[in-house]
Amino acid sequence: MEKNLPLHLQDIIFGSSDSRTSQHISKLEREGQIKKIAPRLYTGNLEDDPKKIVRRNLFSILGHLYPNAILSHRSALEFKPTSSGQIFLTYSYSRKASLPGITIRFIKGSKAISGDNIIAGQLYASQRERAFLENLQSSRKPGPDSKTLTYPEIEERLEQIVRVNGEAELNKVRDLARKISVELDMSKEFDKLDKIISALLSTHSSKILKSPIATARAFGIPYDPSRYQLFECLYQELVQYEFKYFNEKNTAQNAFKNFAFFESYFSNYIEGTIFEIDEAKEIIETQQPMPSRNEDSHDVLGTYQIVSNVKEMNITPKTPEELIGILKYRHKVLLSARTNKKPGEFKDQNNMAGNTSFVDMNLVYGTLTKCFDFYNALKHPFSKAAYIMFAISEIHPFLDGNGRIARVMMNAELVSANQAKIIIPTAYREDYILTLRKLTRQSEPQAFVRMLSKIHEFSSKITGENMDQMQNMLEKSNAFKEPEEGKLKL
Repeated sequence: MEKNLPLHLQDIIFGSSDSRTSQHISKLEREGQIKKIAPRLYTGNLEDDPKKIVRRNLFSILGHLYPNAILSHRSALEFKPTSSGQIFLTYSYSRKASLPGITIRFIKGSKAISGDNIIAGQLYASQRERAFLENLQSSRKPGPDSKTLTYPEIEERLEQIVRVNGEAELNKVRDLARKISVELDMSKEFDKLDKIISALLSTHSSKILKSPIATARAFGIPYDPSRYQLFECLYQELVQYEFKYFNEKNTAQNAFKNFAFFESYFSNYIEGTIFEIDEAKEIIETQQPMPSRNEDSHDVLGTYQIVSNVKEMNITPKTPEELIGILKYRHKVLLSARTNKKPGEFKDQNNMAGNTSFVDMNLVYGTLTKCFDFYNALKHPFSKAAYIMFAISEIHPFLDGNGRIARVMMNAELVSANQAKIIIPTAYREDYILTLRKLTRQSEPQAFVRMLSKIHEFSSKITGENMDQMQNMLEKSNAFKEPEEGKLKL
């Protein structure tokens, strides 16, 4: 433990009123074993920048130097200095003080009340409801020098409460804030908070709201802001480059249907609906499911029914409403045999894949609506295809069939622009999944875009009016092999 280390080895050393300790500190300073970094504050760390030392020990320093101070206003919500190094404390007086890299702004105000939390030594932090009231006080300084967050930032934090924990939790915030406002004489601030919460819960005019996220909530179309940022990240990557055009060569009816068969076969295989290739052919040729695997067979049939229909695959959305209508229709066709998965209806329970939680069921409609902005702004067919596939996959709007629907939507963009469609062969499954995951978890779109560009060029070369000829091309490229059995020959 730090406190058990010899004094000269400690990261932070506080000046002392004890004469023996004070003399010892002075001696260590003269000998160059410690250095003073602020009044009553020393360090035995002679290597690091004092700004870094103060930053990592900030709360314990504040608790020691200013006992019973309250981390308040924006600092009680952000729990870090602003970008200009400001930290805000409610204390017994108003003034400024400095530490390396930090400006402490003292605001004269009430002491800690019941519910405020001790976070380090004798340093308190305003409880959430008190902090919201404090942030609704007027501030004469803008930006990072302001003691308060902006109205949109406050609205977004309140929206997050209702998004994660529902209206009841936001009403609890209001009830407790009302009680605190009486104790601290902050009725004006409570009136502002009450209006924002009422607008978020659609019991008051939404015109007062300034945040897009909060406004969407008030209009009944709340969306997932973290996913929106992820879609923006992909959009920014896609507009950086000029992608190749790969004109569709399988324009003859037979060739289009042949490709559609392998498209359906691989798209289901990647989701774990596994058939031998001859079994899948028989299902498509006879339009009859295997008796022992009725639902799986219908998955293949449903996918094929969509992707082999040139007219259907030329349909792309022009509005968010059309996007939602197309998705629901195609999902109803694809999962027609799985009635327990509610074909054609958005999910009514949340879903996950491993450690990844997809968009909350209550945010599906709004997130689809919001994601349309970037889709509509893209022009190149490959860019639109890559974007819509990832967006649908990431939102996961249905209980099942999301990956297949995402790839259907991707290829519809390409068909409508007379571009070659994309298949994800079994041998390429790991490349596909890993780059999707990297984009989801690390917000890194480069590998995903490269992966899809490569497989698009590969797919454009799979042609032929004879199914056996097309299958032979795929076999020679290792397309049917499991990833551990061989790599796809791109």
